Amino acid sequence: MVTGSLPGRPGNLTNDQEAKLRELWKASLKVFGVSQQGGSAATNGVKEGDSVPSKEGAQDAHAAIVGSEKKKKKRINMFGRKKDDGTGDEDAGTDHPEMAKDPEDKYGQTKEFHKAIATSTPEELRTAFWGMVKHDHPDGLLLRFLRARKWDVQKALVMMVSTMHWRMAEMHVDDDIIKHGEAAALDDSRSSDKAVSKEGSDFLMQMRLGKSYLHGTDKEGRPMCFVNVRLHKQGDQSEHSLERYTVYLLETARLFLEPPVDTATVIFDMTSFSMANMDYTPVKFMIKCFEANYPESLGVVLVHKSPWIFQGIWKIIKGWLDPVVAGKVNFTNNVEELEKFIARDHIPEDFGGTDPWNYLYIEPISGENAKMQNAPILDKLEKDRAKTVMQFESVTLEWANAANDSKDHHQKRNEIAEQLKSGYWKIDPYIRARTLYDRVGVIKEGGKVDFYAKPPPKEEIPVQSNGPAPPSHQPGELD
Repeated sequence: MVTGSLPGRPGNLTNDQEAKLRELWKASLKVFGVSQQGGSAATNGVKEGDSVPSKEGAQDAHAAIVGSEKKKKKRINMFGRKKDDGTGDEDAGTDHPEMAKDPEDKYGQTKEFHKAIATSTPEELRTAFWGMVKHDHPDGLLLRFLRARKWDVQKALVMMVSTMHWRMAEMHVDDDIIKHGEAAALDDSRSSDKAVSKEGSDFLMQMRLGKSYLHGTDKEGRPMCFVNVRLHKQGDQSEHSLERYTVYLLETARLFLEPPVDTATVIFDMTSFSMANMDYTPVKFMIKCFEANYPESLGVVLVHKSPWIFQGIWKIIKGWLDPVVAGKVNFTNNVEELEKFIARDHIPEDFGGTDPWNYLYIEPISGENAKMQNAPILDKLEKDRAKTVMQFESVTLEWANAANDSKDHHQKRNEIAEQLKSGYWKIDPYIRARTLYDRVGVIKEGGKVDFYAKPPPKEEIPVQSNGPAPPSHQPGELD
């Protein structure tokens, strides 16, 4: 069990690491157009000394990145790099690992960074960043990108900004997937529009089947995600609904992270696996999510009871993985091997453990998202959070630009970070649709998580359903 802050995390940084964090904050706030307010107090309720968005700062940050890239390319060309052969954009990236040109940027995040700066306003990127922070310490989020890029500030900035653009413009994480959730998928499934109905039904089918679910913690206190590979059949659902479902699970899992725990464990149950279950497209998307958009979020991967036919598949998949990620993959075949990572009383009985818990999907309840319709309260909470964000940005700018380290700055920043955390859980019911884990009491008021709480009395539990089986599944596969 993790008992203290791990290296490279808030509160446990070397002097060099803290200096890198300062640099990344300064560069990030420039991209977000945030500058220190000076002179007389600004209008619109902004106090003197508070951070104020500014477009010029973002342009300066982008120019710095471009200038640095030109110098880097010049150095590379001096040592024999071939000129562009006219086959395409030299910086072009790809979503598929095996097709990438640059091994240091296999997802084309530099290109995405430039696109983000060109097509998004600084305030949009700033909003996306604070939307991703949620209940985390803001330093913790920046440090994930720094660790992922081996403390290279420029690469960490490119990675982070491209992730914000991905969340905002490509996946619509906060303004769609999290905001609308399972209840909206249920409504969509009943739509007269066949395309809308299919997307909603495909999303809910995966929830009802229990293809993947979150339950329990391992020996390190990490939340666990179980993936029942045998329940996946290529073509049973659209690629779009699969991606939404994957991001939905990742975002829900983030709600279960509480320092010092900041990673999760994923268990792929390969029981009864056959080639009919193999689908490389969602595997590639999942790899990209963990490596490019949710860095440093994976603690360990357990591949349980994989058959011999998976050996060749694993060789292909391993070639796509970053070596650090590949090093987190472990193969287990029985409960004794699982027990190296998970206490036996936290291992479900289906895996040979003594945890009697079984997955059962509970449908969205009518009115469970009623608070999201309360505009006056939401408006007040958003203004309160915006004010706290500006205070954090302001004291962070002071800290980042200070000549000497100051305990006072550390204390102020940590105090405001705690206000952001508690403030998030106040606003959470007004911006995040309820999930299965809210319904069954795993996520409690104020953000407390309890996987092992007693379920509510039967009369308080709504109608339970695993939903109808898709055509390619046998009824016995549902439970």
